[in-house]
Amino acid sequence: MNRVPAPKPPAWRRWIAIVLRCAHIAGLVLLGAALLGAPLPLRIGAAVTLLTGLALFVAELADTRIHLGELAGVVVLLKLAAVAWMALDPAVAPLLFWLVLAVSGLMSHAPRPLRHWRPRRQAQ
Repeated sequence: MNRVPAPKPPAWRRWIAIVLRCAHIAGLVLLGAALLGAPLPLRIGAAVTLLTGLALFVAELADTRIHLGELAGVVVLLKLAAVAWMALDPAVAPLLFWLVLAVSGLMSHAPRPLRHWRPRRQAQ
């Protein structure tokens, strides 16, 4: 089934997404630095990463670049939940950080059919 491409969002929305993505990467760097021993509060990096990640997710949903029923949408929600868990339980933060980083790299470079895969309901 071929989808009709969504209309291109206005340029200002693209710039908001770019700024959010830069802030998201900065939050991820803060979080990683705190986990590697820098004298930074882990919760600040987690909060910046979580809030900007949520904002990016909402923007991508609005632009129909991601869908909740697709693998990519589910993975984003799981990653956001993992970042929230890091802030609440610093003991598991190192493991979750590396898992989120690995899953992010895999999903961002996975073939399009996998990222946009939707589980099919079986007829009963």
